[in-house]
Amino acid sequence: MSFSLKLASVTEIQSAFELLKHASVKLERKGIDQWHYWQNPPQEKIAWVQAGFEANEFYFIENDNGKVLGMVRISDEDLLYWGEQRVKAKYIHSLVVHEDYAGQQIGKQVVDMIKAVAKNSDCDYLRLDCDASNPMLCNYYTQQDFIKVSEKKLPLGIYNLYQKKI
Repeated sequence: MSFSLKLASVTEIQSAFELLKHASVKLERKGIDQWHYWQNPPQEKIAWVQAGFEANEFYFIENDNGKVLGMVRISDEDLLYWGEQRVKAKYIHSLVVHEDYAGQQIGKQVVDMIKAVAKNSDCDYLRLDCDASNPMLCNYYTQQDFIKVSEKKLPLGIYNLYQKKI
């Protein structure tokens, strides 16, 4: 399947919240207690998404017909999870693929696209966090050669921090 990353506009923020809520419900149906807060997001999460949209960090994954398949947030820093860093990296957040398109390697291809952008930007690493309570998702990233380097405890959970050398 062919797709591209389209920079999201602030006017599309509601679509992002809908994708996050839908992903939360899907995970809950599978018995995975991750992202439950997206069903009724607290103010801090709403502000986090708004800040990402205002900073032009959210992208929709769209097929050739403009159909939204998912989304991802890509940033040059991640103070909340990683703190201040001296090395140059790209940070991946909120990678969501709509369940209608699951199993088509879209997530992996998006990570590969971001890795190429990071490489062209002279970054040293590609980094992300993953809810530690979801071992299947953690395994998904280790299978893509991400290495767990730390854990971060936040009010909404414990997160594994992963990076991949570029």
